[in-house]
Amino acid sequence: MPTSLTPIAAQGPKVSRFIAGYWRVNQWNKTPQELLRFANECLELGISTVDHAMVYRSEATFGKALALDPGLRSQLQIVTKFGIKPMGFGELGAQAVNHYDSSSAALIQSLDASLQGLGTDYIDILLVHRPDYLMDVRELAATMASLRAEGKVRYFGVSNFNPHQFEVLQRELRQNVPAGLVTNQIEFSPLHLTPLEDGTLEQCQLNDCRPMFWSCLGGGNLLEPTSERHQRIHNALRVVADEHAVAALETIVYAWVRALPCSPLPLLGTSNIERVKTALAAEHIQLTREQWYRIWEASTGHPVP
Repeated sequence: MPTSLTPIAAQGPKVSRFIAGYWRVNQWNKTPQELLRFANECLELGISTVDHAMVYRSEATFGKALALDPGLRSQLQIVTKFGIKPMGFGELGAQAVNHYDSSSAALIQSLDASLQGLGTDYIDILLVHRPDYLMDVRELAATMASLRAEGKVRYFGVSNFNPHQFEVLQRELRQNVPAGLVTNQIEFSPLHLTPLEDGTLEQCQLNDCRPMFWSCLGGGNLLEPTSERHQRIHNALRVVADEHAVAALETIVYAWVRALPCSPLPLLGTSNIERVKTALAAEHIQLTREQWYRIWEASTGHPVP
Protein backbone atom coordinates (compact mmCIF):
# COMPACT_ATOMS: atom_id res chain seq x y z
CA MET A 1 0.00 0.00 0.00
CA PRO A 2 1.43 3.42 -0.89
CA THR A 3 2.78 5.54 1.92
CA SER A 4 0.73 8.67 2.47
CA LEU A 5 2.13 12.18 2.63
CA THR A 6 3.16 13.46 6.02
CA PRO A 7 4.00 16.98 7.30
CA ILE A 8 7.72 17.66 7.51
CA ALA A 9 7.28 20.61 9.87
CA ALA A 10 4.59 22.45 11.80
CA GLN A 11 4.25 25.03 9.01
CA GLY A 12 5.98 23.06 6.28
CA PRO A 13 4.90 21.01 3.28
CA LYS A 14 3.81 17.40 3.19
CA VAL A 15 6.34 14.88 1.92
CA SER A 16 6.60 11.12 1.55
CA ARG A 17 7.85 9.07 4.51
CA PHE A 18 10.80 7.86 2.44
CA ILE A 19 12.68 10.03 -0.05
CA ALA A 20 14.13 8.92 -3.37
CA GLY A 21 17.74 10.08 -3.56
CA TYR A 22 19.16 10.78 -7.01
CA TRP A 23 22.74 11.69 -6.13
CA ARG A 24 24.06 8.69 -8.10
CA VAL A 25 21.62 8.98 -10.98
CA ASN A 26 24.39 9.47 -13.54
CA GLN A 27 25.90 6.13 -12.51
CA TRP A 28 22.62 4.29 -13.05
CA ASN A 29 22.94 4.43 -16.84
CA LYS A 30 19.21 4.79 -17.29
CA THR A 31 17.65 6.41 -20.34
CA PRO A 32 15.19 9.25 -19.69
CA GLN A 33 12.38 6.78 -20.41
CA GLU A 34 13.77 4.28 -17.90
CA LEU A 35 14.26 7.01 -15.31
CA LEU A 36 10.69 8.19 -15.81
CA ARG A 37 9.45 4.63 -15.34
CA PHE A 38 11.46 4.33 -12.10
CA ALA A 39 10.06 7.64 -10.79
CA ASN A 40 6.54 6.44 -11.54
CA GLU A 41 7.19 3.09 -9.86
CA CYS A 42 8.35 4.96 -6.76
CA LEU A 43 5.27 7.15 -6.94
CA GLU A 44 3.03 4.08 -7.07
CA LEU A 45 4.71 2.96 -3.83
CA GLY A 46 4.02 6.33 -2.24
CA ILE A 47 7.46 7.91 -2.67
CA SER A 48 6.78 11.30 -4.17
CA THR A 49 9.66 13.30 -2.64
CA VAL A 50 12.92 13.36 -4.63
CA ASP A 51 16.32 14.61 -3.48
CA HIS A 52 18.85 16.41 -5.69
CA ALA A 53 21.70 18.91 -5.41
CA MET A 54 23.54 21.13 -7.83
CA VAL A 55 26.78 19.39 -6.98
CA TYR A 56 25.33 15.94 -7.82
CA ARG A 57 24.83 16.97 -11.47
CA SER A 58 21.54 15.10 -11.12
CA GLU A 59 19.07 17.84 -11.97
CA ALA A 60 19.45 18.01 -15.74
CA THR A 61 19.36 14.21 -15.98
CA PHE A 62 16.16 14.03 -13.98
CA GLY A 63 14.77 17.00 -15.87
CA LYS A 64 14.99 15.09 -19.15
CA ALA A 65 12.79 12.38 -17.65
CA LEU A 66 10.33 14.92 -16.26
CA ALA A 67 10.05 16.55 -19.69
CA LEU A 68 8.60 13.29 -21.05
CA ASP A 69 5.63 13.63 -18.69
CA PRO A 70 5.03 17.28 -17.70
CA GLY A 71 2.09 16.26 -15.50
CA LEU A 72 4.40 14.34 -13.18
CA ARG A 73 5.95 17.51 -11.71
CA SER A 74 2.81 18.44 -9.78
CA GLN A 75 2.81 15.03 -8.07
CA LEU A 76 6.37 15.39 -6.77
CA GLN A 77 8.05 17.35 -4.01
CA ILE A 78 11.49 18.32 -5.30
CA VAL A 79 14.30 18.87 -2.81
CA THR A 80 17.58 20.30 -4.01
CA LYS A 81 20.63 21.99 -2.48
CA PHE A 82 23.10 24.77 -3.10
CA GLY A 83 26.28 26.10 -1.55
CA ILE A 84 29.11 23.73 -2.53
CA LYS A 85 31.53 25.18 -5.08
CA PRO A 86 33.69 22.33 -6.42
CA MET A 87 36.24 22.38 -9.21
CA GLY A 88 35.04 21.62 -12.73
CA PHE A 89 31.61 23.22 -12.60
CA GLY A 90 32.31 26.26 -14.75
CA GLU A 91 30.60 29.41 -13.48
CA LEU A 92 28.91 27.40 -10.72
CA GLY A 93 32.18 25.93 -9.46
CA ALA A 94 35.54 26.96 -8.06
CA GLN A 95 38.47 28.27 -10.05
CA ALA A 96 41.25 26.87 -7.88
CA VAL A 97 40.00 25.69 -4.45
CA ASN A 98 36.84 23.79 -3.52
CA HIS A 99 34.81 25.92 -1.14
CA TYR A 100 31.35 26.81 0.21
CA ASP A 101 29.41 29.90 -0.85
CA SER A 102 26.09 30.86 0.74
CA SER A 103 26.11 34.43 -0.57
CA SER A 104 23.04 35.92 -2.18
CA ALA A 105 24.66 35.87 -5.62
CA ALA A 106 25.69 32.23 -5.31
CA LEU A 107 22.23 31.20 -4.09
CA ILE A 108 20.45 32.92 -6.97
CA GLN A 109 22.89 31.60 -9.55
CA SER A 110 22.65 28.02 -8.27
CA LEU A 111 18.86 28.15 -7.96
CA ASP A 112 18.43 29.43 -11.51
CA ALA A 113 20.62 26.58 -12.77
CA SER A 114 18.59 24.07 -10.75
CA LEU A 115 15.29 25.38 -12.11
CA GLN A 116 16.61 25.24 -15.65
CA GLY A 117 18.04 21.74 -15.26
CA LEU A 118 14.88 20.35 -13.72
CA GLY A 119 12.63 22.17 -16.17
CA THR A 120 10.45 23.61 -13.42
CA ASP A 121 9.64 27.10 -12.18
CA TYR A 122 9.79 26.31 -8.45
CA ILE A 123 11.58 24.14 -5.90
CA ASP A 124 9.56 22.65 -3.06
CA ILE A 125 12.40 22.61 -0.50
CA LEU A 126 15.80 24.23 -1.03
CA LEU A 127 18.59 23.27 1.36
CA VAL A 128 21.90 24.91 2.21
CA HIS A 129 24.11 21.92 1.44
CA ARG A 130 26.91 22.48 3.95
CA PRO A 131 27.62 25.04 6.69
CA ASP A 132 29.53 27.97 5.19
CA TYR A 133 31.91 29.46 7.75
CA LEU A 134 31.61 32.81 5.96
CA MET A 135 27.80 32.72 5.98
CA ASP A 136 26.07 36.05 6.55
CA VAL A 137 22.78 34.82 8.02
CA ARG A 138 21.04 38.17 7.55
CA GLU A 139 21.91 38.31 3.86
CA LEU A 140 21.02 34.66 3.35
CA ALA A 141 17.69 34.89 5.19
CA ALA A 142 16.73 38.04 3.28
CA THR A 143 17.47 36.37 -0.05
CA MET A 144 15.49 33.29 0.97
CA ALA A 145 12.51 35.48 1.87
CA SER A 146 12.71 37.24 -1.50
CA LEU A 147 12.85 33.96 -3.43
CA ARG A 148 9.85 32.65 -1.52
CA ALA A 149 7.91 35.84 -2.30
CA GLU A 150 8.79 35.40 -5.99
CA GLY A 151 7.45 31.82 -5.89
CA LYS A 152 10.76 30.24 -6.90
CA VAL A 153 11.17 28.35 -3.61
CA ARG A 154 8.35 27.27 -1.34
CA TYR A 155 10.31 26.16 1.73
CA PHE A 156 13.88 26.13 3.01
CA GLY A 157 16.07 23.85 5.07
CA VAL A 158 19.69 22.98 5.70
CA SER A 159 21.93 19.95 5.41
CA ASN A 160 24.76 18.82 7.69
CA PHE A 161 24.27 21.72 10.14
CA ASN A 162 25.03 21.38 13.83
CA PRO A 163 22.46 22.72 16.34
CA HIS A 164 24.08 26.15 16.73
CA GLN A 165 24.46 26.66 12.98
CA PHE A 166 20.83 25.66 12.52
CA GLU A 167 19.54 27.91 15.26
CA VAL A 168 21.26 31.11 14.16
CA LEU A 169 19.82 30.84 10.64
CA GLN A 170 16.45 29.71 11.96
CA ARG A 171 16.13 32.75 14.20
CA GLU A 172 16.94 35.13 11.37
CA LEU A 173 14.77 33.43 8.73
CA ARG A 174 11.67 33.30 10.92
CA GLN A 175 11.58 37.09 11.08
CA ASN A 176 10.31 37.12 7.49
CA VAL A 177 9.39 33.48 6.75
CA PRO A 178 7.24 32.11 9.60
CA ALA A 179 7.77 28.49 8.53
CA GLY A 180 11.52 28.94 9.03
CA LEU A 181 13.77 25.99 8.29
CA VAL A 182 11.66 22.87 7.78
CA THR A 183 14.39 20.21 7.95
CA ASN A 184 18.04 19.38 8.55
CA GLN A 185 19.32 16.67 6.22
CA ILE A 186 22.05 14.81 8.11
CA GLU A 187 24.03 11.61 8.03
CA PHE A 188 22.71 8.97 10.40
CA SER A 189 23.04 5.19 10.60
CA PRO A 190 24.15 2.50 13.05
CA LEU A 191 27.65 3.45 11.86
CA HIS A 192 27.23 7.20 12.40
CA LEU A 193 25.73 7.96 15.80
CA THR A 194 26.90 11.56 16.32
CA PRO A 195 23.40 13.08 16.03
CA LEU A 196 22.36 11.03 19.05
CA GLU A 197 24.86 12.93 21.19
CA ASP A 198 25.22 16.45 19.75
CA GLY A 199 21.64 17.69 20.22
CA THR A 200 20.71 17.73 16.53
CA LEU A 201 17.77 15.37 16.90
CA GLU A 202 16.42 17.07 20.02
CA GLN A 203 16.62 20.40 18.23
CA CYS A 204 14.47 19.06 15.41
CA GLN A 205 11.83 18.15 17.96
CA LEU A 206 12.03 21.58 19.58
CA ASN A 207 11.54 23.20 16.17
CA ASP A 208 8.73 20.82 15.15
CA CYS A 209 10.64 19.76 12.04
CA ARG A 210 11.69 16.31 10.90
CA PRO A 211 15.25 15.53 9.82
CA MET A 212 16.11 13.75 6.60
CA PHE A 213 18.70 10.98 7.00
CA TRP A 214 21.29 10.19 4.35
CA SER A 215 23.56 7.12 4.18
CA CYS A 216 21.38 5.03 6.50
CA LEU A 217 23.15 1.89 5.25
CA GLY A 218 26.57 3.29 6.08
CA GLY A 219 27.70 3.36 2.49
CA GLY A 220 26.86 -0.33 2.16
CA ASN A 221 29.25 -1.37 4.95
CA LEU A 222 26.38 -2.69 7.08
CA LEU A 223 25.41 -5.15 4.35
CA GLU A 224 28.95 -6.07 3.28
CA PRO A 225 31.16 -5.62 6.37
CA THR A 226 34.76 -4.51 5.84
CA SER A 227 35.86 -4.11 9.48
CA GLU A 228 35.36 -5.69 12.89
CA ARG A 229 32.89 -2.96 13.87
CA HIS A 230 30.91 -3.40 10.66
CA GLN A 231 30.73 -7.13 11.35
CA ARG A 232 29.50 -6.61 14.92
CA ILE A 233 26.64 -4.44 13.69
CA HIS A 234 25.92 -6.83 10.83
CA ASN A 235 25.63 -9.71 13.29
CA ALA A 236 23.32 -7.73 15.59
CA LEU A 237 21.13 -6.81 12.65
CA ARG A 238 20.91 -10.49 11.69
CA VAL A 239 19.78 -11.45 15.20
CA VAL A 240 17.04 -8.82 15.15
CA ALA A 241 16.05 -9.71 11.60
CA ASP A 242 15.67 -13.36 12.58
CA GLU A 243 13.52 -12.36 15.55
CA HIS A 244 11.18 -10.57 13.11
CA ALA A 245 11.44 -13.29 10.45
CA VAL A 246 12.84 -10.73 8.02
CA ALA A 247 15.35 -11.78 5.37
CA ALA A 248 16.75 -8.38 4.37
CA LEU A 249 18.99 -6.63 6.88
CA GLU A 250 18.32 -3.26 5.28
CA THR A 251 14.69 -3.52 6.34
CA ILE A 252 15.88 -3.72 9.94
CA VAL A 253 18.27 -0.80 9.44
CA TYR A 254 15.45 1.43 8.22
CA ALA A 255 13.22 0.25 11.06
CA TRP A 256 16.03 1.13 13.48
CA VAL A 257 16.53 4.69 12.21
CA ARG A 258 12.77 5.29 11.92
CA ALA A 259 12.28 4.33 15.59
CA LEU A 260 13.66 7.68 16.74
CA PRO A 261 11.07 10.06 18.23
CA CYS A 262 12.07 12.87 15.83
CA SER A 263 10.24 10.90 13.09
CA PRO A 264 13.06 11.01 10.53
CA LEU A 265 12.66 10.71 6.76
CA PRO A 266 15.22 8.26 5.31
CA LEU A 267 16.73 8.83 1.88
CA LEU A 268 17.05 5.85 -0.41
CA GLY A 269 19.92 5.83 -2.88
CA THR A 270 18.98 2.83 -4.98
CA SER A 271 17.67 2.57 -8.55
CA ASN A 272 16.41 -0.97 -7.91
CA ILE A 273 12.68 -0.91 -7.28
CA GLU A 274 12.84 -4.21 -5.37
CA ARG A 275 15.28 -2.66 -2.91
CA VAL A 276 12.92 0.28 -2.57
CA LYS A 277 10.20 -2.18 -1.57
CA THR A 278 12.60 -3.80 0.90
CA ALA A 279 13.16 -0.43 2.55
CA LEU A 280 9.44 0.33 2.69
CA ALA A 281 8.87 -2.96 4.52
CA ALA A 282 10.41 -1.23 7.56
CA GLU A 283 7.09 0.55 8.07
CA HIS A 284 5.65 -2.74 9.25
CA ILE A 285 8.47 -3.51 11.71
CA GLN A 286 8.41 -2.16 15.25
CA LEU A 287 11.59 -2.88 17.16
CA THR A 288 11.54 -3.38 20.90
CA ARG A 289 13.77 -1.09 22.92
CA GLU A 290 16.01 -4.04 23.69
CA GLN A 291 16.39 -4.78 19.98
CA TRP A 292 17.14 -1.13 19.24
CA TYR A 293 19.81 -0.99 21.95
CA ARG A 294 21.28 -4.31 20.82
CA ILE A 295 22.20 -2.61 17.53
CA TRP A 296 23.41 0.53 19.35
CA GLU A 297 25.60 -1.63 21.60
CA ALA A 298 27.10 -3.42 18.60
CA SER A 299 27.97 -0.05 17.08
CA THR A 300 29.51 1.52 20.20
CA GLY A 301 31.26 -1.64 21.32
CA HIS A 302 30.06 -1.29 24.91
CA PRO A 303 26.81 -1.85 26.80
CA VAL A 304 24.50 0.91 27.99
CA PRO A 305 26.22 2.53 31.01
